[in-house]
Amino acid sequence: MERAIYGDFADSANTKVAAGGRAPGYVVSSAGSAGRPPVIAPLPAGLTRPFWSVMIPIYNCREEYLRETLRGVLCQDPGVADMQIEVIDNHSTVGDPEAVVREMGGKRIEYHRQPLNLGIVENFNACVNRARGHWVHILHGDDGVRGDFYSCVRAGIMAHPEVGAAFCRTIYMDEDGQWTGLAELEGRTRGVLDRSFAERQLLDQHIQGVAIVVHRSTYEELGGFRSSLPHCLDWDMWKRVAVTKSIYYDPAPMACYRLHKAADSSRLMATGKNVADERRSIEYSCAELPQEYSAFVRRAARKAAGVRAIRRARQLWRDGRRGAAWRQFAEGMRCSLAPAVLARSVYFLVRMVVH
Repeated sequence: MERAIYGDFADSANTKVAAGGRAPGYVVSSAGSAGRPPVIAPLPAGLTRPFWSVMIPIYNCREEYLRETLRGVLCQDPGVADMQIEVIDNHSTVGDPEAVVREMGGKRIEYHRQPLNLGIVENFNACVNRARGHWVHILHGDDGVRGDFYSCVRAGIMAHPEVGAAFCRTIYMDEDGQWTGLAELEGRTRGVLDRSFAERQLLDQHIQGVAIVVHRSTYEELGGFRSSLPHCLDWDMWKRVAVTKSIYYDPAPMACYRLHKAADSSRLMATGKNVADERRSIEYSCAELPQEYSAFVRRAARKAAGVRAIRRARQLWRDGRRGAAWRQFAEGMRCSLAPAVLARSVYFLVRMVVH
């Protein structure tokens, strides 16, 4: 059903372009739109820069998770000249993350503690601003990378110097590190994704932060993470990247995204604010698209957001989280009254609530 939607609005707006190209009429900069993203200043000229900046934002991160994350990076460490590794602690109040960093990497890993808690968005922007490398990888302290992530992604980047970002397939894992699933394939072979990927990304999140690396100049051009979207800051950013830059993709599953109740995403679902932010992000994206294209995107994206919210409501209800389920349901209905949303809403009410 969703794949048909992509084709429908793309064909109607006549925006299909050749593989790797940029769709006509896309706005490169979001400056001047509502919720303007913060400026990411270029680094001083003449600065000696590594290829990589692996920036690890944490807040009250479980020590065993942080150790696992750092171990996965250190075992691929090409050396100081080629990789900056830095933990950015958003003023944790639990444990001693600096001691864990020193235990795992000594002075090889830089450690910066924020003087106060800046919130998720500003800590992410601090990661970008503090990054000295040409390519920035924001790696959550409870996620991880496998095997040859950095060497494989670097090989792809070097083969396609025109790209502004690169990502691989994601492995989903639970609290204990057991694999629970794989992200959908975006392509069966390594290479630059065609423009149909940007269309799909405008409707749904196809990139997990652990899996993507972004050229620092891309952040400098597009700006940082929007402070007005704390509950879907990543989807909003990757949409901006997808519609303005060529993206390299490696189908090998080399990035691990941890799903657990203490994760920010789990907490946000309990309030329903994640869905409200999705609607706001859709409006920001549509404001940056040609008028004849934005109407199709808005309608399809809001329908997709409503379907996702009702689907989450069903799962939350099964898990006994009734309050969170109702909030997802209510926010989903605010997204769209398309038949696909209404049908799932009726199913939720009849099969979940009544029975």
